[in-house]
Amino acid sequence: MSRPQCSRCLRPTAHCLCPLIPSLDSRTRVLLLQHPSEVNHALNTARLAALGLNKAQLVVGEVFEDLPTLLNPPGYQARLLFPADDAQPLQAYAPGDQPLLLVVPDGTWRKARKLLHLNPLLAALPRVTLAEGAVSRYRLRKAPGPGALSTVEAIVQALQVLEAPTSFEPLLKPFEALIEGQIAAMGDEVFQRNHGDGRLG
Repeated sequence: MSRPQCSRCLRPTAHCLCPLIPSLDSRTRVLLLQHPSEVNHALNTARLAALGLNKAQLVVGEVFEDLPTLLNPPGYQARLLFPADDAQPLQAYAPGDQPLLLVVPDGTWRKARKLLHLNPLLAALPRVTLAEGAVSRYRLRKAPGPGALSTVEAIVQALQVLEAPTSFEPLLKPFEALIEGQIAAMGDEVFQRNHGDGRLG
């Protein structure tokens, strides 16, 4: 029998994160394109980001038929937050800059690349990237490499750069509570055995 679930954050009712989810305004719009395999993941950080940002939209799928419309909201220029040799490092908006529609694929690296492969319009977008050296707070999963962040962490870091000095740290509150809850559920001994000192490898 499945446990009762919050219809908003999709967490078990006893572990609902909604009281911790902020309601943040941003100049930037965020479009999260989530691979279906991520929807029921215990750490669905894209959903947390979408709930906490007033200008965020979460769309689940592999092929997005309405992509031309999604990528062209009036008054915004779309950029794909995804690594590439020609990706431009994000910089703070200059006065008069048109705000960005930040397009963020959500899934494992393999699944995210599949989304790009299946949606040529997505793959054709100019790409932007975060500064190197970011350290994830995601202590439950070994990062595939340095600078690998969860979806919500990547969005927070991107917005902090684009809209400095505005802080988007409150968006990480439910994420951190989620991590703490998962660690508590597995027990300290199991956590230490599997994740060492808690730092990502």
